[in-house]
Amino acid sequence: MKKVLSLIGLLCVFQSPETAVFGQANKAPVDYVNPYMGNISHLLVPTFPTIHLPNSMLRVYPERADYTSDQIKGLPLVVTSHRGRSAFNLSPVQGKRQNELQHVYLYTYDNEHIKPYSYGVSLLDEQIDVTFAPSHQSAIYELTFDEKSDKNLIFNTLSGDVSIQGKEIYASQHLQNNTIVYLYGEVDVAPLEGGILVDNRIEKKQTKASGKGVAAAFHFDARTAKVKFRYGISFISVEQAAKNLRREIKGFDVSEVAEKGRKIWDKALSAVKVETTYEDDKRLFYTSLYRCFERPVNITEDGRYFSAFDGKVHTDSQDFYTDDWIWDTYRATHPLRLLIDAPMESSILNSFVRMAEQMDNFWMPTFPEITGDSRRMNSNHAVVTIADAYVKGLRSFDVEKAYQSGKNAVHDKTLAPWSAAPAGWLDQFYKEKGYIPALQAGEEETVPEVHRFEKRQPVAVTLGTSYDEWALGQLALALGKQADASSLLKNGTNYRNLYNSETGFFHPKDKEGRFIEPFDYRYAGGQGARGYYGENNGWVYRWDVPHNVADLITLMGGNKPFLDNLNQTFREPLGKSKFDFYSQLPDHTGNVGQFSMANEPSLHIPYLYAYAGQPWMTQKRIHELIRQWFRNDLMGVPGDEDGGGMSAFVVFSTIGFYPVTPGLPAYTIGSPFFETASIALSNGQTFRVKAKNFAKENKYIQSAVLNGKPLHASWITHKDLMQGGELILEMGDKPNRNWGADIPPPSFAMPH
Repeated sequence: MKKVLSLIGLLCVFQSPETAVFGQANKAPVDYVNPYMGNISHLLVPTFPTIHLPNSMLRVYPERADYTSDQIKGLPLVVTSHRGRSAFNLSPVQGKRQNELQHVYLYTYDNEHIKPYSYGVSLLDEQIDVTFAPSHQSAIYELTFDEKSDKNLIFNTLSGDVSIQGKEIYASQHLQNNTIVYLYGEVDVAPLEGGILVDNRIEKKQTKASGKGVAAAFHFDARTAKVKFRYGISFISVEQAAKNLRREIKGFDVSEVAEKGRKIWDKALSAVKVETTYEDDKRLFYTSLYRCFERPVNITEDGRYFSAFDGKVHTDSQDFYTDDWIWDTYRATHPLRLLIDAPMESSILNSFVRMAEQMDNFWMPTFPEITGDSRRMNSNHAVVTIADAYVKGLRSFDVEKAYQSGKNAVHDKTLAPWSAAPAGWLDQFYKEKGYIPALQAGEEETVPEVHRFEKRQPVAVTLGTSYDEWALGQLALALGKQADASSLLKNGTNYRNLYNSETGFFHPKDKEGRFIEPFDYRYAGGQGARGYYGENNGWVYRWDVPHNVADLITLMGGNKPFLDNLNQTFREPLGKSKFDFYSQLPDHTGNVGQFSMANEPSLHIPYLYAYAGQPWMTQKRIHELIRQWFRNDLMGVPGDEDGGGMSAFVVFSTIGFYPVTPGLPAYTIGSPFFETASIALSNGQTFRVKAKNFAKENKYIQSAVLNGKPLHASWITHKDLMQGGELILEMGDKPNRNWGADIPPPSFAMPH
């Protein structure tokens, strides 16, 4: 009976937020989050069911390959980077003799329940029920044992130190780049003994150990039915980890921590409230919004933070954020945060500036992580994020330093992908000729800063740097730097240097200015097309000029050929078997023709119809693509979800508009998925999008009214949005080919 009551209590505590809402008309936003969405990948990396508070330092998820794995590797204590492995490991066991203990256990598990703020699982072979709840820099486990036999709690560190004293444990684990994560923890029940694990048994005379794979263990009385373990983490010290724990978790009540976390999540997700009769659309929306809070993470601890960018502990009145894969998040995640939490976005941008100051060279970061800037991917799109924030009115960050460090990153660091080397021959060539030269077939690479696997990616880098320089030019204009602005905006059209007017594609050239021939825009470039593009092929990069779509239309010969080419992108066959296509282009998944819904350079493409007089086709494509590829199920995300990069596309698109060009204060209207979407803006205003005559089949806009006035343009300004008010869209099941056709969204500069 005691066992039954315990399980009932567990269900009441950890299922109550979900079970309590069954039958109610109005669930809270957090109740719609499904962390399992996308946990089985179509091809590459799945999403992970992450348990954490919004943008918090402590994150965990079950350590397994993906949802299909029937075992988990111990219990996680902290994940130190998005998609990175867990640091430390917790393994509870019972019924094991003292001379047969392991450092880490593989558990067969069942009855797993995951919410953003709690985790519950049954370890079947061990007959242990687990519940977990996180705070920002601390967390708590409750372990319920199911038999009267010896109980042990084992703590493992992959590489570091561990010590044990009474009910307390102290540990560290070394990460990359001289970064260390520290842990302090304590149990609520006094163990019979504790010590270091030596030769599969607890050596109680030894209380400290250092090295690889060292572990400590608590041994409990056979009558112990339950053990609670609370802990704090820190990147500064074990002492700070203890302070973080005591500041956040006062007792050992796991349900109290979970309920507090639920309220924090509900407040964050309530920044956007949507209304619809389609429950799965709400689940898709709020799960996508939840994903946008996974990164970057705030690593400030009582006004201090350890920076891997210079290996020092700093004191600062502003929070420091890192672990931001900017190549993915600059497109929509940062613009979304700018709307709903401008103060946090300001702290993030100031963090970018401080990273630049702390590194050897004053260069804006490209891929800041817990362990420093990994300089992954291509281009320097943090400068776009800086420019976007400034032109949209954010002034609470050091824009002068941001501008200078961004300019230095583009001009003084090499443009070679995945490299932190200074500018070299390749960069000097770009400055003189306006494009990155490609190698001819069989030509050997001689530029030392070029990554062996990632290659030059000459078209991707040329187009991406054109965008970066345009963004810097926008910022230079705003700051009154006329000479810089003139040069940068001129360079913002360097994409023209690779445009092949005969084929209508961006085509790599060699150093002599000759197009590489023969050429296949689907398959040329080797693995990931990196010899010429980057993860995606020439069909995707055909559209990678989001800052000057109007000029791209001109290059292609006008609206009709532009639209024909756009349609053909969604219709062009793979050209080979799926096996051959995805063997070469594994990131290029979620295909509709040659369009890839699964990779970030494609996200703006369906909105381009609006620039050529067919906003109704944008409305059609957006609904089709989201219905085809994003769903409330285990395979409901088509590709890698890189910390909000793809999810922010879903959030914006289902509300009804999208920031095609970060750096221009405007949004292109798509087609809403909800009867009403209300955005609680950072300035205290509320902006609503209402769909009249709402139904799934009614995806086409018949007419629009913005704050009581007819809207004939297929876009809205950031200023209009931030003033609050209401955008009312009259919907129908057939296109209105006239609405929005004559007033396309802006390109390169805002109209006066």
